[in-house]
Amino acid sequence: MKKLSGVFFVLLSITLYSQENTKTPLKKLTPELLWSLGRVSINGMTKDKQSVIFTVSIPDIAENKSKRKTYSIPLTGGVATEINNADELLINDRISPDGKYILSTHEVLIKKVKGNEIYSDLPKANVYIYNSLNYRHWDTWEDGKFDHVFYAPLVNSKAGEAKDIMPDEAYDCPQKPFGGNEDLIWNPDSKHILYVTKKQFGTAYATSTNTDLYEYNIETGTTQNLTAYNKGYDLAPAYNSKGDLAWLQMKRDGYEADKQDLIVAHGNSRFNLTQQRDDIHVESFRWADDNQHLFFIAPVNGTLQLFSVNDPGNNSSPIHIQQVTKGDFDISSIAGQSGNTLIVTRNDMNHASEVYTVDISNGSMKQLTHVNDEAYSNFGVCKTERRFVTTTDHKRMLVWMIYPPDFDPAKKYPTLLYCQGGPQSSLTQGYSFRWNFQLMASQGYIVVAPCRRGMPGFGTQWNEQVSKDWGGQVIKDYLSAIDAASKLPFVDNARRGCIGASFGGFSVFALEGAHAGRFKTFIAHDGVFDFRSMYSTTDEIWFENWEKGGAYWEKNNAVAQRSFSQSPSNFVNKWNTPILIIQGGRDYRVPIEQGQGAFQAAQLRGIKSRFLYLPDENHWVLSAQNALVWQREFYKWLHETL
Repeated sequence: MKKLSGVFFVLLSITLYSQENTKTPLKKLTPELLWSLGRVSINGMTKDKQSVIFTVSIPDIAENKSKRKTYSIPLTGGVATEINNADELLINDRISPDGKYILSTHEVLIKKVKGNEIYSDLPKANVYIYNSLNYRHWDTWEDGKFDHVFYAPLVNSKAGEAKDIMPDEAYDCPQKPFGGNEDLIWNPDSKHILYVTKKQFGTAYATSTNTDLYEYNIETGTTQNLTAYNKGYDLAPAYNSKGDLAWLQMKRDGYEADKQDLIVAHGNSRFNLTQQRDDIHVESFRWADDNQHLFFIAPVNGTLQLFSVNDPGNNSSPIHIQQVTKGDFDISSIAGQSGNTLIVTRNDMNHASEVYTVDISNGSMKQLTHVNDEAYSNFGVCKTERRFVTTTDHKRMLVWMIYPPDFDPAKKYPTLLYCQGGPQSSLTQGYSFRWNFQLMASQGYIVVAPCRRGMPGFGTQWNEQVSKDWGGQVIKDYLSAIDAASKLPFVDNARRGCIGASFGGFSVFALEGAHAGRFKTFIAHDGVFDFRSMYSTTDEIWFENWEKGGAYWEKNNAVAQRSFSQSPSNFVNKWNTPILIIQGGRDYRVPIEQGQGAFQAAQLRGIKSRFLYLPDENHWVLSAQNALVWQREFYKWLHETL
């Protein structure tokens, strides 16, 4: 495994290829080498906008946790310096602009659900009592405690002086499970706190996506719902320095993958800046320093790119959207602006995230951090290629092809069909530390990754065609992709496999019963196997109601009945191919019985199968040692069966 000192050395000296290195045989990327790479995240720009503060996290396999170091690097590039005073260098957005108050969040016990809380004479009781849904979420059982927003005087405050702006309310801010500081912000006037929450509880919470933006007045103690008119998600609010508000919005309640637009408000006037573009689904955004434009990230043509758009509320100009960056890479975050320079993170299928600068005027980019340069100089780069496939309904589908570093078109290679999760998540030039295309290709596999039905970046209709038809056109899209790839002379048709997680895991289960001999092996991670049990046990019912079109007991609901008829569990009689099934024990999104049911079915049918159970992991694999077991078993299975 690569020593940590070797990875951090590049922070002190940017290493370029030498003649000696070019003559040295390149190493094959392994799971251990992958997990030795530095993971870069931006803390922000310094107050003077002259430097960028970033953190590098590297898993310590022996300790089974990550080690982190924080650095400062000049905006113009150069040597990165390790620092211990990042908080002093960055603007603290928890402090009100006038410097009088500070925001914080704390858990507050609102509902008694534990037996020893309800029955004080039974202090050793270990019992949970629920009267409604939302009894667990993502990877945590609900315990009656809710995260609330507090504010307190910044100086001379006394213990207990922090004020809860949501007293006695059974709602969370930040939102669970993924909300953060972006869910609670100061208005530049320092008199109002804006926060995001979904003011519904229990079963109503589990069946709705209707979050709203609430404005709390610290002088009057009153709260106003700014987005009561909208029934879907309202998220990620941000003010410019003038006090104009922008946020992300989905229109339809219960549809978590609805088109996500960028909204700005000026008083009672609201403008949807991206409604005009059917192909744009905004992932994140940031106000420009001029207060008249916004930058945002959206998927396009199998990548994530940076865009700019003007705010018509400032100058009455027509809305104009411009793509700033282009190329086979992803812009994964926007961290700040200094003059004509924007700070972003960028990655691709061969490189983990690093910090880059972008020239706003022409989109040119310069790499600012070089955390993993030395490591990557020793790995073979995998060629990625766009191919376009005609689907069974005569549509043009983008398919990413990823080739081994030493690819020779005169040879034949085992080939993996990769099935993306979501279902409505984009397949772009991302860099995963689990489903890593570079790692797969470096083991000698060609990877076929189709941007099948149900992915943003190709228009709303394309994105929505997976809903209520999981077993329909999307499965045909997968087969079209592998059939087209199989016509290439270097694809070994006798050694084709199929892999995927979440919706991709469902896709694996579905293809196990529909592949007609195409594949020699399958791997499914946290996939949906049985639609009825999924509907009865998953944490977010809004997702199931939207994706299936209703409940399985609605016999007069033709859409729901068709959806449930497509459950992979209905086609186990057609299963005949070896399958590895992976399941997280704390996955409440796709609960454990999905993996159990699939494994039991395969075993009872006498199919070579293996069950990889991770009791402490949720829908992901976060522990370093668990992740390495995952990788080793993944490639061990492929070696055995392909």
